[in-house]
Amino acid sequence: MSDRLLPELGWMRIFAEVARLGSFSAAAAGLGLTQPAVSYQIRRLEEQFGVALLRRQHRGVELTAEGERLFQIAAKAVADIDALARSLRTEAQRPVVRLRTDYAFSALWLIPRMHGFRLLHPETDIQIVATQRLEPGFRDDADVAVVFGTKAEFGAVGSLLLQEKVVPVCTRGFLDRNGPFDDPQQLAKAILIHLDSPTPSPWFDWRSYLAEFSVIRDLHAGRGDVSFNTYSLVVQAALSEQGVAIGWMGLVDTLLLSTHMLVEAGPPLEAPDRGYWLIPPRSANVDSERLSTWLVDEVGRT
Repeated sequence: MSDRLLPELGWMRIFAEVARLGSFSAAAAGLGLTQPAVSYQIRRLEEQFGVALLRRQHRGVELTAEGERLFQIAAKAVADIDALARSLRTEAQRPVVRLRTDYAFSALWLIPRMHGFRLLHPETDIQIVATQRLEPGFRDDADVAVVFGTKAEFGAVGSLLLQEKVVPVCTRGFLDRNGPFDDPQQLAKAILIHLDSPTPSPWFDWRSYLAEFSVIRDLHAGRGDVSFNTYSLVVQAALSEQGVAIGWMGLVDTLLLSTHMLVEAGPPLEAPDRGYWLIPPRSANVDSERLSTWLVDEVGRT
């Protein structure tokens, strides 16, 4: 179908073609209609307006004054609609790459950096599929996946994008009022912000963090603690001076290093074989490769 053949425009398109070409036959050929059908539509149009729009001549037609006024309007409307149709078709054909990951990575790492991918690849759109539940067939439902886990789980199919490295974080105000937290033993007495997780936790939680330093928390110390089911809320609670949270480097870097809205409140820990893994699709394509390359480059740059 040509750009000038949208049936919804009806009489407007037919009239504009006849006026532009000065011929029923030429207009009919261009529109894929018969000459009698075009002639009939113009006759009906003139009856509807109550004036003659065309003068029939031996070789073709020419516009009357009224027809000229109508042609100026109809030609612009048809051109505008054709341009919009081309634009909509182009947008519909834009490649979309689907990225599956969890809420924390998408909210705290990916979204603040997405403008960088758009600048490099303005022709490609990213569709983020965020979920905390990793379904067995997640690779079939995404072009690229960034998932948290261990080398034993994902090392055979992916590459480690962000190694798990954590450090306790809180605001400067909370630290000044409740600190200092020079060692984990002091941290164990503070108000802690927890992320709900399965037992045993697949990532560092306060129990495993303190255990790395052989610290056993007093049963009465946790009475003021708060917990949340998403990491974004954990970070928000820390920013609101509700306590000390475990900060995942890579997710809280901007808050810790750039804006200084959070400060370190204890020694760091890392797990060499655990973190966020970049999982490519089973069948690679140019768009997934672009996104994967950008993710790796962005992690390296920051």
